[in-house]
Amino acid sequence: MGNFWSLIKREFALFYQNKVLLILFLGAPVMYGVLVGGVYKKGKVTHLPIIVVDEDRSPLSRQLIDMFNENEVIYVAELMADPFGAKEAALEKEATVVVHIPKNFSSDVNYNRSTELTLFVNASNTLTSNYAMMAVNVCAGTMKAGIQIKSQEKKGVPAYVAEQQYEPFKTTIVKQNIRSGNYLYFMLPGVLLTVLQQVMMLGLALSFASEFENNTFRELVGKTSNVFVLILVKITPYVLMSFLIYGLYYGYSVFYRMPLHVEGFAFFGASFLFLLAVAFLGILVSIAIPSQLKATEILMVIATPSFILSGFTWPLSQMPDWIVWLSKLIPLTHYLQIFRTMIIEQGTADLIKGPVWGLVWIGGVSLVASIVLLQFKINKVKKAEKA
Repeated sequence: MGNFWSLIKREFALFYQNKVLLILFLGAPVMYGVLVGGVYKKGKVTHLPIIVVDEDRSPLSRQLIDMFNENEVIYVAELMADPFGAKEAALEKEATVVVHIPKNFSSDVNYNRSTELTLFVNASNTLTSNYAMMAVNVCAGTMKAGIQIKSQEKKGVPAYVAEQQYEPFKTTIVKQNIRSGNYLYFMLPGVLLTVLQQVMMLGLALSFASEFENNTFRELVGKTSNVFVLILVKITPYVLMSFLIYGLYYGYSVFYRMPLHVEGFAFFGASFLFLLAVAFLGILVSIAIPSQLKATEILMVIATPSFILSGFTWPLSQMPDWIVWLSKLIPLTHYLQIFRTMIIEQGTADLIKGPVWGLVWIGGVSLVASIVLLQFKINKVKKAEKA
């Protein structure tokens, strides 16, 4: 029994000697608890932007717009006089619902003529679109009830009877992008791209770390001491293999009958930029941490919460500012925004300037830091050889 407890004591000693493991084991539950708790702290989505196209411009339509702004879930981000450019405005403002109030809306309601309120719903994010759509419906339903009861009471009809009489206007919902509301269409791309980032990071975490750990870095420097060539040699196989993964993902879209329409080269250029940003970030950690295990552990900490922080499911606008700042340090956050805008929402290239610059900054800073650290290690090897 004494031998058993001595072995237990030995395992504790080994555990506390591994500083990275100690930090991960004790720190990761705290960090993830704070991150996930901070992301979903509000518990519900509020203050979502919508676009209103008001072709009627009457006191009744203004009353409806005021009701939208008074609702805690939505607010009118832009008021337009005609529907031309409404889709572009919705993408720019990240509005999931466009409300179209037709001409003669007020007079049609007053004279009991058929009219309708049309909601164009961007269903690419099922969470925000459902919240915004329900809020618009609540406002429209409240107005319907008010108009209906007042109209019937003027005719001497009791209020409880008036509630069951006629509908002053209809509400038509037109779902766009993911018309079927299939949750697979929404989740699968985000999860697969998260996996792509994670496998690239984990693979590149071993690139230079394995050279340092196996004492082969001196041999590598003997073949070439050019930092640009060394980094290019390390990332090229992973970038090329990532193209094969993209081909596999396209096969999934065919198999699951999820049509992916890509127009122009903007998305392909952004995808290549994403791969470079992930590659340079992985290379940086691999150079900075000369242990394969420790480099892998650190990148696992970065990659694991990236999908939650990316804003793909729970919008960034609902997160605290410090979490938004952290999320923008992860390449996946910017790339998923590009993917949604260009592939799902069929937006134009000018709408992805922000996330593209985000990838440029992550990739650029990681590359410069990698060059500086790698040159330092090369100089150290050369000095050792001269000595």
